[in-house]
Amino acid sequence: MIRVVVIDDHDVVRKGVISYLKTEPELEVVGEASSGNKGAAVVLETKPDVVLMDLIMEDGTGIDATRQIMEKFPDCKIIILTSYYDDEQVFPALEAGAFSYMLKTSSAVEIVTAIQKAYKGENVIEPKVASKMMTSFRQQTSKPHEQLTERELEVLMCIGDGLTNQEIGDKLFIGIKTVKTHVSNILSKLGVNDRTQAAVYAHKNGIIRK
Repeated sequence: MIRVVVIDDHDVVRKGVISYLKTEPELEVVGEASSGNKGAAVVLETKPDVVLMDLIMEDGTGIDATRQIMEKFPDCKIIILTSYYDDEQVFPALEAGAFSYMLKTSSAVEIVTAIQKAYKGENVIEPKVASKMMTSFRQQTSKPHEQLTERELEVLMCIGDGLTNQEIGDKLFIGIKTVKTHVSNILSKLGVNDRTQAAVYAHKNGIIRK
């Protein structure tokens, strides 16, 4: 038997999920709760195999509850089941220790399958969430200048050569205001404070004219 706890502050949703889970012969619902703090207490008391965890709740969010549970019961597999998949929810939940991340648009069969997989050590990540994770990974592994447009890269090369804004404009045949806009964008994307730091970055990363 796979022992499950369901935590959700919407009674209709929680009761509905529990009712369906009870029709599955290999699943046993050993507890439920309507808030994060109550949920964490129930989980630590019942020691379930899998937890279905909502995120946005009063008296302790799902992220807070996940963190509390993982600190004292790291073997538990927590499946986030929520309506939200924005960055402010996804990454903190996963960082807190969530094992899987699903949306409430998932079918009952998909939820049961996710529980079964979690029990076996296989996680399930909603495609929209997986896409966000991949985008974040690519951004973390790429260098800042790889985010620059072709024109911004040209301007950065000019900065690396020590050219002034006016000289850059004359060289690239663009207006001074456009140059200033490009420079501002470059500083922001590279995470530097001024042209000198941008020039240093350009030289350190080989972004100079041959």
